[in-house]
Amino acid sequence: MDNEPGITRDRSYGYGEWNGKHFTVIDTGGYVEGSEDIFEEAIRRQVKEALQEANAILFMVDCEIGLHGLDQDFANVLREIDKPTFLVANKADNHERSMAMHEFHALGIADEIFPVSSISGSGTGELLDEVVKVFEEDIDEEESDLPRIAILGRPNVGKSSFLNALLGEERSIVTNIAGTTRDAINSRYQLFGKDFLLTDTAGIRKKAKVKEDVEFYSVLRAIQALQDSDVCIIIIDAERGLESQDLSIINLAHKYKKGTIIMFNKWDLVQKDTKTADQIKTSIKEKLGPLQYIPVIFTSVLQKQRIFQTIELGLKVYENRSRKISTSKLNETMLAEIERYPPPAVRGKYIKIKYITQLPTQTPTFAFFCNHPKDIKESYERFLTNKLRSHFDFEGVPVKLVFRKK
Repeated sequence: MDNEPGITRDRSYGYGEWNGKHFTVIDTGGYVEGSEDIFEEAIRRQVKEALQEANAILFMVDCEIGLHGLDQDFANVLREIDKPTFLVANKADNHERSMAMHEFHALGIADEIFPVSSISGSGTGELLDEVVKVFEEDIDEEESDLPRIAILGRPNVGKSSFLNALLGEERSIVTNIAGTTRDAINSRYQLFGKDFLLTDTAGIRKKAKVKEDVEFYSVLRAIQALQDSDVCIIIIDAERGLESQDLSIINLAHKYKKGTIIMFNKWDLVQKDTKTADQIKTSIKEKLGPLQYIPVIFTSVLQKQRIFQTIELGLKVYENRSRKISTSKLNETMLAEIERYPPPAVRGKYIKIKYITQLPTQTPTFAFFCNHPKDIKESYERFLTNKLRSHFDFEGVPVKLVFRKK
């Protein structure tokens, strides 16, 4: 939210519950007829999409400004749609404004007007009491346990186009203007027998380049979406290659222990031969350093090239992230590797690792019990991590090791 008009562009979805009824609220951009602005034209399409999806419509008007020509335009749109409509008069913060709401009866949309104050919440309970009466009983399963895949990257790399191509509809507005998407947009999706949530996010730029308050909030929401996700698909512009800001986003995903995929988009625009992909992969791995566990896939959203393979890979990474290895299998495999290449002695002390177990955490974490846990060197920890990855499939997932006194 901001005092500047035109902030909301895409359809933003939120989840609510009232009197035991669960529902989704869709917030849309302001509807403006007759404008040639590229965003307002796209917003009109988004609003009409939202109206088609809705079971009930909340038509919000402004008590402070009063009846406006744009209100009448939108009332004409609603007359064509036979759905329960609630006329909501916002900013009814005092008696005088509450009385002013009656002029909105001239719209001829609803018999009753609901005065509310969004800033204080006044009147929203009475409104919701009436709204939930039109809903059927809940039949949808809870979405809290569904895998969450976040689509991240710098502005204008094709995140929204990727989401739209997967869904086969225009959920996110796409233009060649950087910063078009301003909110994190969730979409429920079923593919390959799996049910999951996809989240399109705003482009994340360097802090120094973020000038508008709105973009600042957009970036915060993108980072929040990353924190809430299980797997991050980080989209890179193939024409520009892996840049420092891309590495910042990748490191952020690693910091929060998320499953990660690097998706090289716009692959169709790159001049290439049979060795180009391998050369780029090698270059990326060098730049990633210790994060070389992250898989790389080359795609073209425009040509729909390998976009579904990307989702398949995302679901595989999700499974890897939640994989549990039995203690017996872990000890049988890893103790044999440790015996072949034991940890180097420190100050004449021999380090003996006796037992390994996986800890009950959200991401793969393994405890190694030994006699001198503080003397395990970083190079040997990398050796153990690599052996875990070679024996058990943890592609795309950060693996954590802890060393404890036996």
